[in-house]
Amino acid sequence: MSNYIFCESAVYPYVRCIVFVNRSGGRQGEGVNGFGKTGWNYVRVYLPALNSTLNADPCELQCHVPNQNIPGAGGASSASTVTGSNAAGSSASAASAGNTSSSSVNNGTTSHQSPYDLRRKSPPHHEPSTSTSMAASSTVSTANSYTASMLPARKRPRRNCSVSYDQCTTSAAHYLQYELPDEVLLTIFSYLLEQDLCRVSQVCKRFQTIANDNELWKNLYQSVYEYDLPLFNPAPCRFEFVSSEDSEHANPWKESFRQLYRGVHVRPGYQDLSFRGRSINYFNTVQGALDFADERSVNSGEGCEGSPAIVFLHTGTYRGEFLVIDSDVALIGAAAGNVAESVILERESESTVMFVEGAKQAYAGHLTIKFSPDITSTVPHHKHYCLEVGENCSPVVDHCIIRSSSVVGAAVCVSGVGANPIIKHCDISDCENVGLYVTDYAQGTYEDNEISRNALAGIWVKNFANPIMRRNHIHHGRDVGIFTFENGLGYFEANDIHNNRIAGFEVKAGANPTVVHCEIHHGQTGGIYVHENGLGQFIDNKIHSNNFAGVWITSNSNPTIRRNEIYNGHQGGVYIFGEGRGLIEHNNIYGNALAGIQIRTNSDPIVRHNKIHHGQHGGIYVHEKGQGLIEENEVYANTLAGVWITTGSTPVLRRNRIHSGKQVGVYFYDNGHGKLEDNDIFNHLYSGVQIRTGSNPVIRGNKIWGGQNGGVLVYNGGLGLLEQNEIFDNAMAGVWIKTDSNPTLKRNKIFDGRDGGICIFNGGKGVLEENDIFRNAQAGVLISTQSHPILRRNRIFDGLAAGVEITNNATATLEYNQIFNNRFGGLCLASGVQPIARGNRIFSNQDAVEKAVANGQCLYKISSYTSFPMHDFYRCQTCNTTDRNAICVNCIKTCHAGHDVEFIRHDRFFCDCGAGTLTNQCQLQGEPTQDTDTLYDSAAPMESHTLMVN
Repeated sequence: MSNYIFCESAVYPYVRCIVFVNRSGGRQGEGVNGFGKTGWNYVRVYLPALNSTLNADPCELQCHVPNQNIPGAGGASSASTVTGSNAAGSSASAASAGNTSSSSVNNGTTSHQSPYDLRRKSPPHHEPSTSTSMAASSTVSTANSYTASMLPARKRPRRNCSVSYDQCTTSAAHYLQYELPDEVLLTIFSYLLEQDLCRVSQVCKRFQTIANDNELWKNLYQSVYEYDLPLFNPAPCRFEFVSSEDSEHANPWKESFRQLYRGVHVRPGYQDLSFRGRSINYFNTVQGALDFADERSVNSGEGCEGSPAIVFLHTGTYRGEFLVIDSDVALIGAAAGNVAESVILERESESTVMFVEGAKQAYAGHLTIKFSPDITSTVPHHKHYCLEVGENCSPVVDHCIIRSSSVVGAAVCVSGVGANPIIKHCDISDCENVGLYVTDYAQGTYEDNEISRNALAGIWVKNFANPIMRRNHIHHGRDVGIFTFENGLGYFEANDIHNNRIAGFEVKAGANPTVVHCEIHHGQTGGIYVHENGLGQFIDNKIHSNNFAGVWITSNSNPTIRRNEIYNGHQGGVYIFGEGRGLIEHNNIYGNALAGIQIRTNSDPIVRHNKIHHGQHGGIYVHEKGQGLIEENEVYANTLAGVWITTGSTPVLRRNRIHSGKQVGVYFYDNGHGKLEDNDIFNHLYSGVQIRTGSNPVIRGNKIWGGQNGGVLVYNGGLGLLEQNEIFDNAMAGVWIKTDSNPTLKRNKIFDGRDGGICIFNGGKGVLEENDIFRNAQAGVLISTQSHPILRRNRIFDGLAAGVEITNNATATLEYNQIFNNRFGGLCLASGVQPIARGNRIFSNQDAVEKAVANGQCLYKISSYTSFPMHDFYRCQTCNTTDRNAICVNCIKTCHAGHDVEFIRHDRFFCDCGAGTLTNQCQLQGEPTQDTDTLYDSAAPMESHTLMVN
């Protein structure tokens, strides 16, 4: 590198200097610091005279000027060439703004004061041992000396000079390099373009520091690229804006300039302009720039080998160009502000931008791409798109705005084997058709896109296409959010899909997508709709707040729904109908307005390991011949039944925990069937299980406890087989059988009930075989009101009341039962009861009633008002007792002696006299109670309400 600094002319009080920079070094095409070709250039600058006594005659220029036609340095912001004299004039104006020079005497030595008092960043200087003479004649013996604040940091040899070329150039160079204020140099450098600025930075360290000023390069950068932030190209097909504060580079503007300098520019009006000190090609059309880039790539004469060519499209709308990209080229918008909004590519026919085979590392970024067909045109547009990606190409499309007004086709189409683009950070919205269409074995990665308000689906995937879609925002579509059909595949992760008019995600006709970690919500219909043999895996998603069911499965579809949160639906959680199938497992389903899971019309899913809770309706609803294997779920805290089974349905429920419901645990009605095996059913406000109206389930091996209204209630013609269950600790009877119901109970254990063991009344029937009934608070078996069950080979023992009680015109068949160790007695029969009994063993009962009567005690003493011993009871006419009052025989003899009394019958009762509810105080009993009526039967259980749900 050669630096020439010499005086062109000296007219007091200024010396006009020219800094010549030899553009040498490096092979052809490499340039200096990555900027352009070799050659010559110079900067013409006016400098202040170094001494007022300087000879007014011009210095003789003895050196040879290499190029008599050297151009002047152009202003960085100018679109046309600026001559050297204009640049010099600007510098002179800047120089004249400073103070004039003055002299001062310090210890007899004349000191030169710089005319500029603006320096903020001047390097420290050391005071020289001798001053440099600048006199124009031999009569001047006193030399000027520079102050300590203006001397260089390093010592340089000084040379005395006469009025000669060497003297002039040395003094001018010294002043330029060490004395001229930073602000003035910065102003001078602002007139340089990038190539000469890099060369000037190699003159000395001070020039290098000033020439690398961030603001200087920012202004220069923005005059070329227009960006508000530096844009970096760290890898092929990767461009990213980084703020100066976040950049790792000392001068991010210069580094961005270097990385992007190989690019060509589409900037209408610039093609015919020339810029000295700059090697940038400008074109008026995009196609012209693409052709140039392709030709340069073939010739390999310029550009960075191994990196795709770059074409910058500057602010404007480019209409009518048919862009088919078949090479590795980067097409990127260049504008201030929102780049993509300022650079628009638009066509009315054919596709706006097409990537075809050969575009392996092509790029399109920060553009608006529009397809706006003429509505009066007769040309079909169903295969025309804003952006089309064909076979065997893999471009990157980044930060683009994509709009289509065509009512057919799609805004973006990716099709064919080997089509594998990356489309990211794009806005595909407000299109009158499909947003993104991936088909015919195409693949690709689609990330962080905004896809919204499109007239048809946000995304179509079909015909074995298998894209990867991550973190897209798909919303407010006028159709479905994502539609996979006709064997479409795909991997969909972490997408936000909401407020679409139809389903958020639709799967149809053999499609088999994988959908993970997505949020699918606020759909105007459903969340996920799988139909017509659809498949798919839906895993770890959040599906909520949809107007219809969170998940619909129908027409022989068989998806996998795993580990999803399905909640707050305006209807149900999962709705399986029309012969739907599916694996529904490990989901958390809660807070839905209708059933958490609904199975109907011959559907047969597998439902397991789910939590179904806090629904505003029931937990699981199986109806209209629904089937299914329902196992190991936790169903709890639902407003209605935990599980409803009705209308010919036959599901299998195994090993579920069904508990804490506000009504019934499992409710069979209207011919509901199925199997209920090995479940835990507990702590319901109503019964644990209810069976009615022709329902005939198999209930085997369950634990049913903690019901506030009994364990099992069979009524209104209910049937069923109850086998090997444990029914215990229920607030009322362990099993209720009434109103013409006829279940079979075998080998159950019914114990520790807070009421009776089994209560059969109102015409109830049933077969009770080989059951163990023990430790219940009331009768082990109570048979009442015209009922007629069969009891065979049961063991009824350790009861706190009677073993078996038959009353109110009921009867029974009692065969081979063992009734023992019951407090009130073994078999207690009311007046007129004549059961069929054979082979029964009644032994070791405590007979507390008979003992109390024999000891003259009031029977209330042994029963209180919570149990009903069977014995003779009377009514006292003198004391005006009613039909609801009863008096035991000992109270008649003692308390009502001499009264008008009447024998009523032998039956279950407690003594109202002993309870203190009559006028006379009982003489055999203590404090009165608040009870006023004798209860002859246990309280009737509450029946679950039937609510039809479609």
